[in-house]
Amino acid sequence: MDQDVWNESQSGRRKQDFGPKVNFKKRKVRAGGFSGLPALSQKLVLRMQQEPSLAGFQPVEQCNLDYHPQRGSAIDPHRDDSWLWGERLVTLNMLSNTTLTMSLEQGLPELGLAEEVHVALRLPRRSLVVLYGEARHRWKHAIHRDDVQERRVCSTYRELSAEFLPGGQRAELGAQLLNISLSFEGTPV
Repeated sequence: MDQDVWNESQSGRRKQDFGPKVNFKKRKVRAGGFSGLPALSQKLVLRMQQEPSLAGFQPVEQCNLDYHPQRGSAIDPHRDDSWLWGERLVTLNMLSNTTLTMSLEQGLPELGLAEEVHVALRLPRRSLVVLYGEARHRWKHAIHRDDVQERRVCSTYRELSAEFLPGGQRAELGAQLLNISLSFEGTPV
C-alpha cells in the first residue's frame, strides 16, 4: 500500500480510494477514473468469500485508511451510506491493535437503557470485522483519537446495495462497476 500515493483526508487520516466516483447528496455514481480494486486484494477477497457470513460478497469499493497518533487521526461516529453500499461492510485492521466504538444514540429501550449506549470492541492487529444487520444500519461506528496508539492501516470493502444488483433499478450500472472492480487492476482514484 505504501507504494501507492496516500491522500490527506479528514481528521488526521490519509486515504487511498479504489472505487467509483460518487455524489451521495445527488445520488449519482459513475465509473470516473475507477480501474478496479488493487491487485494485492485479489487473494484476500477470495479468502473472505470462503467465510460463510461473506458468501457471495463482491466488493465494488476499497478504501485504505492510514491513522497515526501524531496526526491526531480519528473518525467520528457515523453510519455508512445505504443507498449505494449494501448490507455488509468489511474492514481488515492492520499494523496495530485498536478499538472500534459502536454507539446507539437512542439507547436500548428494550433493555431499559434510555441514554446513549457505547460499546468498545477490541480489534487486534490482523483482524477482520464485518458489520451487517443492526450493527450496520442502527449503530454508528467510530475510531476515537485516544484509541490510536501507533500507526494503524485498515482496508474497508463495500458491496453494492440491491438497487445495483440483478433485478434492481440500476443493475446495468452495478454490473459494469463490479466488472471493473473485480478486474483487480486498480490504482487509487
